[in-house]
Amino acid sequence: MLNEAQKKFLRGRAHSLKPVVWIGGGGLSETVAAEIEQALVSHELVKTRIRVVDRDSRNQIIQRICRERDAELVQRIGKTAIFYRANPDLTGIILPA
Repeated sequence: MLNEAQKKFLRGRAHSLKPVVWIGGGGLSETVAAEIEQALVSHELVKTRIRVVDRDSRNQIIQRICRERDAELVQRIGKTAIFYRANPDLTGIILPA
């Protein structure tokens, strides 16, 4: 579980990132979920764009990603969500204590 200092650190790192996964009106398909999985493995910190009109549906998609991909939500602003999952095989992101 990330503490506030770690989330702040990750938000700073994610600020310049472009969304690497776009979730369309069809919701979270298995193909898109696999893309998110690959992005988390490769990058640890992933910015996504969820282009679903209904806010409740976006919240459900975010919760599902966190649950099924064992990822943590770093930030959500509108239709953009940032997820983090540490990869012990990478030494890319070192979180503050």
